Amino acid sequence: MMTQEEVKHIALLARIGLSDEEVTKYGKDLSTVLAWFEQLSEADTSQVPAIGHITGRSDVARTDGVAQGAPEVRDGIIANFPEEKGGYLKVRSVF
Repeated sequence: MMTQEEVKHIALLARIGLSDEEVTKYGKDLSTVLAWFEQLSEADTSQVPAIGHITGRSDVARTDGVAQGAPEVRDGIIANFPEEKGGYLKVRSVF
């Protein structure tokens, strides 16, 4: 069973406040969960191949590319900007 100090440390790391009753309750609950993981570690997985992803896919990210919009769309967006300076569109400061 987890000690109260361990439960309080986990609560501190998670930035949650626990009452003394909750520390006792969660200590029992966490100990039960850890016991389940101990049971799982006893399973023989020596014949199970290691996989990186369940679907077998790898590197499915798309490649970067430049897409040109229609000139009239670009011109419409630029026309909505209140100010242009040095060839750049100027926006209000956020900070």
